[in-house]
Amino acid sequence: MEKQEYTITLYTENTIGMINRISIIFSRRKINIESLNTSPSEAEGIHRFTIVINETEEVVRKLCRQIEKQVEVLKAYYNTNDELIWQEQALFKVSTDVVAEKAPIERLLREYGAHAVVIRSDYTVFETAGHREEIDKLTAALAEYNLIEFVRGARIAIIKDSEGFHRKLKEFEQSEPAQEVVENEFLNKQDKVFTM
Repeated sequence: MEKQEYTITLYTENTIGMINRISIIFSRRKINIESLNTSPSEAEGIHRFTIVINETEEVVRKLCRQIEKQVEVLKAYYNTNDELIWQEQALFKVSTDVVAEKAPIERLLREYGAHAVVIRSDYTVFETAGHREEIDKLTAALAEYNLIEFVRGARIAIIKDSEGFHRKLKEFEQSEPAQEVVENEFLNKQDKVFTM
């Protein structure tokens, strides 16, 4: 099997040391993490990890099963880029003088959907979001105009054919058997036995 880029999405309880326990699973298998993002999810108290790696599908499948064995991990999904809607965010710091003097840089920033977030007399910071290839092209182009600083955020992704983990969690809660009250003639009227 051939290696390709996979995005692993984990839903976990928000506990201390979770990133460490997950990263140990990757390092034991000698798998490099290309990108890691963690944030709250749509379900209260549940965090979402988005991890990008280059591996074979068989390795990724086994990895997800191993990660799900962690007590605090509720679910692990893996997807190819075609199965996701994804973006990365980037910030670029360039000299304000260069931006003011060069019309091509203004066209370039508009072409990539970049907009100014800070304008000072000595520098201007632009922000954009897109796929890695688009951000790489913009970075290379801005390098010709004395790019002072550049930083890229980790991938964020939504699975195209997913109804969201929150809905699955609700369905799971509803599928659990409801507690029913059992009357027992030997118990006092106030006492009741709960069964599952």
